[in-house]
Amino acid sequence: MPDTDDRQPRLLLVEDDPVSASFIGTVLSTLPASVDIAGSCDAALERPSHYDLWLIDANLPDGSGSALLRQARQRDPALRALAHTADTSPTLHARLRAEGFADVLAKPLAAQALLAAVREALGMPAAPAPPGAVPGLPDWDEEAALRALHGRQQHVLQLRQLFLDELPGMRRAIVDAAAGGDAAAMREVLHRLRASCGFVGAARLGDAVGRLHDTPGSATALEDFIAVCSGLEARSGPL
Repeated sequence: MPDTDDRQPRLLLVEDDPVSASFIGTVLSTLPASVDIAGSCDAALERPSHYDLWLIDANLPDGSGSALLRQARQRDPALRALAHTADTSPTLHARLRAEGFADVLAKPLAAQALLAAVREALGMPAAPAPPGAVPGLPDWDEEAALRALHGRQQHVLQLRQLFLDELPGMRRAIVDAAAGGDAAAMREVLHRLRASCGFVGAARLGDAVGRLHDTPGSATALEDFIAVCSGLEARSGPL
């Protein structure tokens, strides 16, 4: 039966890809939940603690997700589990459900869909939808940047390059704070980043930063923020 007390659910994420594990773990922590990560079947079976839900990669370095679920249920027959896989085959998904998974999630995982599936598996109420992004905002608002810097184009370019150089570190600080459930630390960095966005005319990122600042527990707002940062960082060559 789903938990009825107010404690945070405990989740075990079984995922061997470090990038996927980091992203999924960060999203799950915003539920809020306590999340442990295991990179293999053996590592998962070594965990002594009870978990409210397991999230298991269908293909692991030392075995299949289905075999891991069977072994885990020998110790805990009531164990609840979701599978995740990059294989979109309906036949595979049906087989995984028949083998005992409550649902099958297709990778790459969208934060909102992931959290909705976990909430349903745990019997938790659905989360309210956060405010959406403002449509049509550009990456760079040249007019706003020039107004902020008194029309000095060279200053805009110099500050924008410095902004892009510092952005990866600020993004990591915000994601780490989110993973730790530290909304105050998130808001502190987001506040500074939002001011910088205004100076350099980073309109779309400024919008994403504002929404995450207002809803620091929103996985969707966090996912949008990471996506906008990644887009800017990928195009961060000489301006």
